[in-house]
Amino acid sequence: MTPFTFTSGGVTCAASHVAGRDGAPVVVLAHGLAGTQDAGMWPFAEAFGAAGLHAVTFDYRGFGASGGAERQVVSLAAQIADLHAAVDAAKRLPGVDPERMVLWGISLGGGHVVSVATERSDIAAVVSVVPLVDGLAAARLAAKHHTPGQLLASTGRGIASAVRRRAGRGPSMIPVVARPGEIGALTVSGAYEDYLAVAGPTWRNEIAADVVMELGTRAPAKAAADLEVPWLVQVADFDRSAPLQAAMKAAFAGRAEVRHYPGDHFDLFAGKPFHEPAVRHAVHFLVRQFPDLTPENTPENTPENIEEQACTTSS
Repeated sequence: MTPFTFTSGGVTCAASHVAGRDGAPVVVLAHGLAGTQDAGMWPFAEAFGAAGLHAVTFDYRGFGASGGAERQVVSLAAQIADLHAAVDAAKRLPGVDPERMVLWGISLGGGHVVSVATERSDIAAVVSVVPLVDGLAAARLAAKHHTPGQLLASTGRGIASAVRRRAGRGPSMIPVVARPGEIGALTVSGAYEDYLAVAGPTWRNEIAADVVMELGTRAPAKAAADLEVPWLVQVADFDRSAPLQAAMKAAFAGRAEVRHYPGDHFDLFAGKPFHEPAVRHAVHFLVRQFPDLTPENTPENTPENIEEQACTTSS
């Protein structure tokens, strides 16, 4: 894994390159809410590298090892711009095929990759993992798992943080994850333990409180129908953070291949029950798009894989 940097909006962003075969496609991986490269991304990138693909991970501006004056502040527009810049930088890496770019995103990043893919002509395939594609649907899902008082308090802090930022005083901060009943952006049971289990040294459990206002404007599902390349959507059937029905509706509109896993939002990360199947399915999907990859890296039709493939649905 080789570190490198690229510039987005005048900010230096940190990135890493896992080398694949010479002339192979490159997969650019986009993380979710407050995510950093060292918070669960590298196991996915290394799996793609082992299959012969190049892989690139990066930190959004203001997060992890990337620059940016505003720290831990989620700007959806800025993150989309950073993903565009990461793709442009990945195309210049040694050994990659710049004509075959792949976008892979998880959670919030799973929606970002849809938006970016519809804005570019150099994307050959897209993979969205437990994608957040509709901010309003996510708000409705949150209402099922939180009390009205908790939601009101969260909204109030978000509004106050937005007002502070407009006044040039800097945002109010809250934890990214907290235990049920505590203040935080993600507070469903288990989220605190699951996120900290993959958190690396650059990750901080802190985020600007106005993220709740920002996410409400997110709707990459509307762009799904414009997606013209092969798309794999991997969903957790008991997801309490990214609405399943919204993801399925977008997948249908985008004519996606869909894989289901009987778990929650974090259960596809390394160390969790469905990480290995999810990685195998993503690699298998991409190898089918790029048949020039080495045959020995193609998933075998073993009884185990045949059984897993039975979970596939096509939209």
